Amino acid sequence: MSVAISSKVRTKEPWVWKTVCSMNYSESKRRNCCITAAKEDYQQHPHPHPLFDCAQLILSRLSPPDLATASSTSKTLHRIAQSIATQRSSDASRGLESHPIPFANTVDSHPYSYFLYTPSLISPFPFPPLSSLGSGCVCDHCFELRDGEIECPCFILRSELVSGHEQGLDLMNVMVECGMNCNCGLDCKNRLTQSGISVRLRIVKHKRKGWGLFADQFVQRGQFVCEYAGELISTEEARRRQSKYDELAASCGFASALLVVREHLPSRKACLRINIDATRIGNAARFINHSCDGGNLSTVLVRSSGVLHPRLCFFASKDILEGEELAFSYGDARLRPNGLQCFCGSLNCNGVLPSEET
Repeated sequence: MSVAISSKVRTKEPWVWKTVCSMNYSESKRRNCCITAAKEDYQQHPHPHPLFDCAQLILSRLSPPDLATASSTSKTLHRIAQSIATQRSSDASRGLESHPIPFANTVDSHPYSYFLYTPSLISPFPFPPLSSLGSGCVCDHCFELRDGEIECPCFILRSELVSGHEQGLDLMNVMVECGMNCNCGLDCKNRLTQSGISVRLRIVKHKRKGWGLFADQFVQRGQFVCEYAGELISTEEARRRQSKYDELAASCGFASALLVVREHLPSRKACLRINIDATRIGNAARFINHSCDGGNLSTVLVRSSGVLHPRLCFFASKDILEGEELAFSYGDARLRPNGLQCFCGSLNCNGVLPSEET
């Protein structure tokens, strides 16, 4: 497997306000309608009111520039905007993970990096019927044996799948877990990566590297850290987006999070390509930086019964101390001209980030 990383209506009657806001207005007009109504209503009714709650809901969906614009229109909206900024910087996952994932920035005045959070892959493609993707296990409880093996047909399939790959591939590069076609529940021992991020993480701003993901607790070697979540897109769409990202990177230092995974078949005559774009929609894994020495994370393709596409997951390749940055190798290819400078700081740093034609 090779991996490469290659945005004025006002009325005193609530029912009239609702009617106006639900009309066929543009998105910006609807926002202005709701925000203006909430602001004026709060001035007349200083106590909490449904329109005030509506303004909070709408402002929470705005990008930082739009949020700053709304904030400058009144003291009320300024307080709401400040509260939203605090919430965003205190938890990037917005409550979608087991533990909050805070931002920490002592480099500049930007308290957080704005993106939409998803704990799992988002696919625009229609999935085939689950029955066509193979049957799952019929175990009521898949239990773990003393030697670490799991008593389950899905787990046994893992060793068969690995033996079918090219010789010399690390066994941890392929996993098979129970899935939607299995009888077992989410508490199954063979669903290790399906409950989101279980370790405490922190996103920290670096002066040269930008944002990076750090361990906020001790992580034991072999422990699951997170999966790479984002939009699952076609190769054609990946190439179109990468072209646009390259233009933005050249003009304003824009950093994308488009990752391409290629799983080569044993014959080496074909490969399965997966394109995951976490630039606009993703999870904390989008902040994991590259390290020329391989870093402290291993990449693992995880397959599940009833699911067409495998997921890319990260496991600790060594013990990771609290406060240590998480990193992995983006690959070895450096085929694209004018590659970005690498700041990983490892002893064998190549000076240029891995890249290839998307």
